[in-house]
Amino acid sequence: MKVSQIKEILLSGELDEKLKIVSCKNDVSLQRKRYLDLIENFIKFYGDLDDAHLICAPGRSEVGGNHTDHQRGRVLAASVNMDIACVVCKNNGFVEYKSYDYSTNTIDISDLSIKDSEKFTSEALIRGILFKFNELGYKIGGFKIFSHSDVLKGSGISSSAAFEVLIGNIINHLYNDGNIDSIEIAKIGQYAENVYFMKPCGLLDQMACSVGGFVTIDFKDKNNPLVEPIKFDFSESGYDLVLVDTKGDHADLSDEYGLMPYEMKEVAKFFNKEVLSEITLDDLLNNIDEIKKTCSDRAILRAIHFLNETDRVVEEVNALKNNDLDKFKTLIIESGYSSYMYLQNVYSDYKKQNLSLALAVSEQILKDSGAYRVHGGGLAGTIQAFVKKDIVDKYIKQMNKLFGENCCHILSIRSVGGYKII
Repeated sequence: MKVSQIKEILLSGELDEKLKIVSCKNDVSLQRKRYLDLIENFIKFYGDLDDAHLICAPGRSEVGGNHTDHQRGRVLAASVNMDIACVVCKNNGFVEYKSYDYSTNTIDISDLSIKDSEKFTSEALIRGILFKFNELGYKIGGFKIFSHSDVLKGSGISSSAAFEVLIGNIINHLYNDGNIDSIEIAKIGQYAENVYFMKPCGLLDQMACSVGGFVTIDFKDKNNPLVEPIKFDFSESGYDLVLVDTKGDHADLSDEYGLMPYEMKEVAKFFNKEVLSEITLDDLLNNIDEIKKTCSDRAILRAIHFLNETDRVVEEVNALKNNDLDKFKTLIIESGYSSYMYLQNVYSDYKKQNLSLALAVSEQILKDSGAYRVHGGGLAGTIQAFVKKDIVDKYIKQMNKLFGENCCHILSIRSVGGYKII
């Protein structure tokens, strides 16, 4: 099918139901226009090519399990209705990637070796994903793509994982008849980020973006994490998921982030273990006097956070399965308190406490009408709030007073991960 033929199908309304699925909205006029604009730009740059596809991949929100994945603990996450969308066609031997904001260098797929010069680049991710597909015995090939992303960068929604899942789905649908499952695609994305992009990361982001909906992951076996999709229709809950950008600056915080896993592992090392998932809270409490001789008080507090937080995920999952929203909200707030008091990732400078202020004001406004916690890595950036629909406007108005207009983003939980529209 030519790109122009997909345009006619879009205009006919035939794809509206699929656009509802990926946008989580009944009015798909904006999504339709978005894809029509992508098609126009694709034709402008590449021509009206054959064998065209529309493919997208979402960002994700961490719901439970703050800073647990690096200790091989448990997490609860969900894909959201911000995504990277594209028009893509096959291309003999080369990858060409264009978007409204940037273009990659052309990639020759006959050379899939690691390039030091591509560290931290999109080219590295594409090359690494192609390499791993090929190494695993799957078919690969080139493609031409024009894309658009509305996944917020620097907000903890994971734009890099969305990109990796998009590329994985392109190769899956263009060359492998869509037969590769979402878990495999997530693992391939993680490999590319670790080895080619040269950034160590867990599997949380890729898995949540790839699988779709709510998903819980147990990382205890690092080579075979247990992944379980959770059936829960958030759209019927009566709540909105609101991400609040507190305008904090992440610059120069890498060392602070790195200390969280480092200090947790220092406590694990006391027991001759690699990570905290290999000990219990009783182990820690029974030996706390001796641990205190070799580890800082903050390291012990952070270990207490992990040991409770990884078990809290199990309770959160059960609350969703039982449709017990009151219990779920209580657990989310407990998670936030634990991050604040024990993990201590809500601020790094006592004079600059945007996250603390956002959480405090959220508590005053929401009371029994929602839940709130730090989102993602912490120290700066965003908080997450589950807000009852009838007070969302009031909540957003108050956050705008604090952090400026458009600091809030209302998200929906998207039921699908990487997705072929046509």
